[in-house]
Amino acid sequence: MRILIVDDDKLVCSSLKTILEAQGQTIAGIGCSGREALQLYRETNPDVLLMDIRMEGMNGVDASEAILHSFPDARILFLTTFSDDDYIIRALKLGVKGYILKQNFDSIIPALEAVYMGQNVFNTEIIAKLPDLLKQHTKETLCSYDLNERELHFIQLVAKGLNNKELAQTLFLSEGTVCNYLSSLLEKLQLRDRTQLAIFYYQNLQSKET
Repeated sequence: MRILIVDDDKLVCSSLKTILEAQGQTIAGIGCSGREALQLYRETNPDVLLMDIRMEGMNGVDASEAILHSFPDARILFLTTFSDDDYIIRALKLGVKGYILKQNFDSIIPALEAVYMGQNVFNTEIIAKLPDLLKQHTKETLCSYDLNERELHFIQLVAKGLNNKELAQTLFLSEGTVCNYLSSLLEKLQLRDRTQLAIFYYQNLQSKET
């Protein structure tokens, strides 16, 4: 397994390199910033990118977003001393493979191996808080679009391909009410038709259902 290490603490990089090489892993490169992560990833094409989050200039989250834009199959494992809620949510939205804390040092190698095999890895401390974080994030997202839970459910059904008659039967409404409801949502979200509404759902709401 070829691993790219990026951390703004050179001692951490050196220690990780020593430990991983002792376990038979190959270090594809070492960087100390998000920009270096992006450059080195393009140059080395590692099996796994092990990266810190808080770094000067381009941080790990922004670097991951740029890398995943160019390399959608990139396997990225965040390694950090911070369990910041916003970082966790952004990591999930980006599609990184894992998020583990530096203080759980024994979990680093098993986590790398799991990510290499295509699995998602999150420390137990992070897993324990995910339900509350996702619920809170759902509320914040709905508020940002001025949507309530009922409207979210309606949009979800539209995205699944239900026509007006099927929507009326599912929601126990008249077809006229469904048409009015759909028109109101399209106007609120400034969308043209139900196709755009479905696309809006998959781009902005799908991962935020409760």
